[in-house]
Amino acid sequence: MQTRSKKREDASEQTSTSLEAAKPVKRTKHTKSTADKDLEPVKASTKPSKKNSAATKAVSDTACVNANGTRTSVWLMKSEPDTFSIDDLIKSENSTSHWDGVRNHEAKNLMKNSMKVGDRVLFYHSNTKEPGIVALARIAQEAYPDHTALDPKHEYYDEKSSKDDPRWFMVDVKFERKLKRILTLKELQQYKDKELCNMKLLNRGRLSVQPVSDDEMEFILRLEQKEMIEE
Repeated sequence: MQTRSKKREDASEQTSTSLEAAKPVKRTKHTKSTADKDLEPVKASTKPSKKNSAATKAVSDTACVNANGTRTSVWLMKSEPDTFSIDDLIKSENSTSHWDGVRNHEAKNLMKNSMKVGDRVLFYHSNTKEPGIVALARIAQEAYPDHTALDPKHEYYDEKSSKDDPRWFMVDVKFERKLKRILTLKELQQYKDKELCNMKLLNRGRLSVQPVSDDEMEFILRLEQKEMIEE
């Protein structure tokens, strides 16, 4: 099993042509990503009402249900290729690796509460010159405690997490196949007001783990077969 930590990029993907063309900052395994930290909810000065809590849960639950009411079984998962690329996943034992390092509660809850063995994964390269979907994978093991949060020497250590009360979780992901071509963020954005109008990647791009509807997945697989549409 691959033990190297995979850095998750929850920062907003650059959307303008000029920004996408810019050379990304080189990150090393010693450079801790602050993306998940940036998304941590701000603690309110007063305790939220039960009504607000219920509303928040309803929004979260709705995000994991398809239009026909079936459970979401497709996920987009981001990884920085300089830290852990699709080729690194392929080279892992049995082409399978744990998806550690997620430090955003919404992304963690999606993995912990919603992902099931066999669910499909869109493997997305983030924080790179040409961000986009590069491969398909599957969830090979459901959520279990992320051991990197318990290691004081690890960049993803969290002193609030413990073996008895783990705060962070991870899943195992198994490589399935590379796409015939990379579906870049730039290309996907051309469908933001059309077939992909509700896709989380194009509306809430910061989150490193995102649900994908069956309709969106079907369209993406069809798009893979087409030549890239030039602007």
